[in-house]
Amino acid sequence: MPFNLDVVIDSPPDEHVDMKAALETLQGASTATRLIAETILEEKVPKHLTHKGKVRTSLKQSFKGSYGHEFCIEIYDENLKKKFSRIGKATFVEMLTYFISESLYLESKALSEKSQKIIDRLKGTAEALIEQLRVSALKDIHTISTNFDRDVKIRFRENRYEQTIIGVFNQTTARVLHTTESIKVETLLVGITRLNIHTGNGRLIVKGESETVAFGFTIQYKQVRLTAKKIFSENLDHNNGLEEEQWKYLRITTTPLLLKDGKIIKYIIRSVAHAE
Repeated sequence: MPFNLDVVIDSPPDEHVDMKAALETLQGASTATRLIAETILEEKVPKHLTHKGKVRTSLKQSFKGSYGHEFCIEIYDENLKKKFSRIGKATFVEMLTYFISESLYLESKALSEKSQKIIDRLKGTAEALIEQLRVSALKDIHTISTNFDRDVKIRFRENRYEQTIIGVFNQTTARVLHTTESIKVETLLVGITRLNIHTGNGRLIVKGESETVAFGFTIQYKQVRLTAKKIFSENLDHNNGLEEEQWKYLRITTTPLLLKDGKIIKYIIRSVAHAE
């Protein structure tokens, strides 16, 4: 049961697309989707992707009207086929979208209960997958965007008329693959809006601001003291569903992860306490 996708490179109809850059973008799309699919099904991040793998991507016919190509994820193992069927296409699309969003430090939609249970079962493997995506696959996907300022989309193809966008890649998203950690330690008042209890990653809002930002820790989450973990989860539970003026805040010390222009895309937390 193939899982059909496509890659679309936005471009005016009278302009050509550089072939080398386009091929690298296609390769990145193949690697990213295959990495995610194999990790979900095998529950471990593959060290190598080979032509003999149980989960592979295959090119299909191209389509008219845009620069792009159809491809599919195919499974060559009966047990994994059954597992894929139990997960279902809709949940698989949701998890593909989630992992791509997380790897680009974007806020993802709240997951369904089914998807959340699968990701919870992966535990630290989910974080390892996200880091692996940033190493090579996402850099390749962005080749056409970085060099020629073209937007790229990966879509799930329900049929020739219905497509669901899984990820959009452009010069803005390419910037997050080149970050540096600030040498300056900051103290901030923040509210927790999302928390993965297995990895410690999540999103927060700095008091007085409106956009959420990703956060993580300087050490593995399993090494974080239980009292500190409870501070984060209790803050999330308290703030959930309340108007912002009723929120409680935490005081954190952090070294932000910065883009070249100084924009903060992630807070690396060093310590936390209840705000007075």
